[in-house]
Amino acid sequence: MQQNNGLDKSQIISFAVLCLVLFGFMFYFQNKQQEEDAVKAQQQKTEQAKNPVKPTQAANINPNVTPNSIQTANLTNKELKLEFSSLGGQVSKVELLEYKAYDRKTDTADLPLNLITKNNSNYGFQFKDKTGKTINTKDLVFSPTVSGNAVTMTANYNGAVIQFVYTLLDKYRVDFKVRTQGLAKITSDNKADFIWDYQVRNLEKGRAQEQSHSEFSYAFNNYEDYDYDGRTDMTEDKETLNWIGVKQQFFSSVIEAKNGFTQSKGNQEAFEEGEYLKKLNYEGFVQMTGSELNQDFTWYFMPLDLPLLKSYDKNFDEILPLGWSFIGGMNRYFFMPMYNLIASWGITAGWVIFLMTIIVKLILSPIMYKQHKLSAMMKVIRPEIDEATAKFKDADPMKKQQATMEIYRKAGVNQMAGCLPALVQIPIFYALFRFFPNFIDLRGQGFWFAKDLTAYDDLIKLPFKIPFLGDHLSVFAIACTIVILIYTVMTSGNMQQPQQEGMPNMKVLMYIFPITFLFFLNTSASGLSWYYFVSNAINILIILVIKYVILDEKKIHAQIQANKEKPKAEGKFQKRMREMMEKAQEQQKTQEQTRGKKK
Repeated sequence: MQQNNGLDKSQIISFAVLCLVLFGFMFYFQNKQQEEDAVKAQQQKTEQAKNPVKPTQAANINPNVTPNSIQTANLTNKELKLEFSSLGGQVSKVELLEYKAYDRKTDTADLPLNLITKNNSNYGFQFKDKTGKTINTKDLVFSPTVSGNAVTMTANYNGAVIQFVYTLLDKYRVDFKVRTQGLAKITSDNKADFIWDYQVRNLEKGRAQEQSHSEFSYAFNNYEDYDYDGRTDMTEDKETLNWIGVKQQFFSSVIEAKNGFTQSKGNQEAFEEGEYLKKLNYEGFVQMTGSELNQDFTWYFMPLDLPLLKSYDKNFDEILPLGWSFIGGMNRYFFMPMYNLIASWGITAGWVIFLMTIIVKLILSPIMYKQHKLSAMMKVIRPEIDEATAKFKDADPMKKQQATMEIYRKAGVNQMAGCLPALVQIPIFYALFRFFPNFIDLRGQGFWFAKDLTAYDDLIKLPFKIPFLGDHLSVFAIACTIVILIYTVMTSGNMQQPQQEGMPNMKVLMYIFPITFLFFLNTSASGLSWYYFVSNAINILIILVIKYVILDEKKIHAQIQANKEKPKAEGKFQKRMREMMEKAQEQQKTQEQTRGKKK
């Protein structure tokens, strides 16, 4: 809609909506925790220095335990390589054999991918004996026995026998049974406190991106409901959790309790630098029967691969952050299947994304055609708009607005049509924002100078850090910014300068807008930058084709003149706008009459 200052309102609305959304993405997803982390950084470093490893609490019960006296047992299949420690009877090492971790020294993904190692995971069951002394199984020394694909860890405490039986299964699962005998003689508790401390290891290239994707995830209400927490303390004192997990960008460690965890709570804090990204602490209760602890659990150390997650039928597929509502549906049922279909042709990942972009553009081409046709129509009727603006220069602004709307109505121009492309692009942008850094099939897939399309490319490395950009410049992000600038220049050519004092120069704002993409995309997945580079390059080609081949301004002018001759039925939107303006005019007249009487 043309305003009294000559600006195209549909362009202003489109710009404002996109600008707000993209600025929100940049600052919310990339910088949400910076201030909090800066305040806590020194405190966390001090804590790390004082308490680098928690299992040393065993000295309280077993002062003679030394590192050399701790035994280990191992189980392996084609998917997992596990190590069990006699101290606490815990899983002390988990390696996913089919995946590799990123090595910063070589800038390649060639390190063993260990979810658990170097005591970054520590768990146990805690209860009190009849004297009130706290006992935690992670402080006890167990004796391991290996039989086939099972390890039995046995500990004795004051005549009570505690057994942990681990059985390695397929599909990244470890069956975990807890059995006790004679525990009722030393405790009167009816529930045990399960405590799990976990430090998330940095496995991917983009630290900030991986850290933002590291969080608690859990299911309750008989696996029907799912929730997560990435920034705050977790409290679920009214729900019985079916499973609790620590999610990373592409992998997750989950423990499922067959009878559930109750009175759950947890907290987490981010590490500013170092080997670990976050520290998460969880506490929940499991039921004891007759003061004996006999419960069944299952550990899952799994990649976040959607078909695998769905195969468990445990609501694990919700762990994958593909977006809420229809945004997630767009990824699950459109982008992922489309990628897999094209990739099945034997095409490399970068060219798969290229073809995906073309397909999306073809689907959206009717909308883009209408947008550019509207732009051409606006250009044709611009002289009439300018004439009306000049005619009512000193008149009531309402009259100028009504005159402008009348020109649109007679010409058959839908003022709101210019907003449609922007509204359509918003969910697509958000879906792709979730798709590229979370789709495990893209992990480790290189293209040209980008070694991993789920992380940024850092071909240009800087000897210093730039706020919001980091210590590198992404070539894909720069290229994307350039084509967006070119597209902006081509589409903003018809925008008039503000005619009223104090109004912003929209052309300047529209040129600044693409620069925000550089700050946003520089640390995002290079696959996202590549997609939007191709998308905007295609936009430029489409504009040229529509302008010089498809659309004919003379025909459009003739069509507009023909539209003026036809009787026009007043639409609902136009009727509503006319009634609002008439009501506003009546109110203004009433106010003027009231002021005149008072004088």
